[in-house]
Amino acid sequence: MPIYAKAGPTFKPAPAGAHAAVCCDVIDLGEIKVEYKGKAKVQHKIRIVWQIEELRDDGNPFTVNKRYTLSLHEKSTLRKDLESWRGRAFTEQELQGFDIEVLLSVPAMINVIHQARDGSAYANITSIMRLPKSMEAPKVINYTRVCDRTPENTSEQPPDDYGAGITDDDVPF
Repeated sequence: MPIYAKAGPTFKPAPAGAHAAVCCDVIDLGEIKVEYKGKAKVQHKIRIVWQIEELRDDGNPFTVNKRYTLSLHEKSTLRKDLESWRGRAFTEQELQGFDIEVLLSVPAMINVIHQARDGSAYANITSIMRLPKSMEAPKVINYTRVCDRTPENTSEQPPDDYGAGITDDDVPF
């Protein structure tokens, strides 16, 4: 059976600014070859996806995401973002193993900026913190986790900016 590729709709990034958000997915990307300062290495990567209340043209909420190395090393971006989001540092016991999936449905305040690359604008998350107590958390709507998708619901759009930052070196062909 043939598998056809076709041009998709024009990409519109999530609006820039501060947004109340809710974590709607944690995606295990597996081991990915990356290059840093001219050295190639393999790292375990994840993607955390948030949904915001702002609606796309099709009436569904925007999603924004950020890719991380699956590490709680003191210099890791994941650790810094999680500590900012939680509002506290990790304990030594938590550093021995923290289940990232506990983030599902957890609200956050995220800041999104637009960055231009290759003639397109991309929505990038620059900060994550706890949602202020006076704000109501958005609810996840019309989103199926990547790990729960079946052939019947694969037509669902991937998270906005899903492939941002992936270069030809990341593609396995």
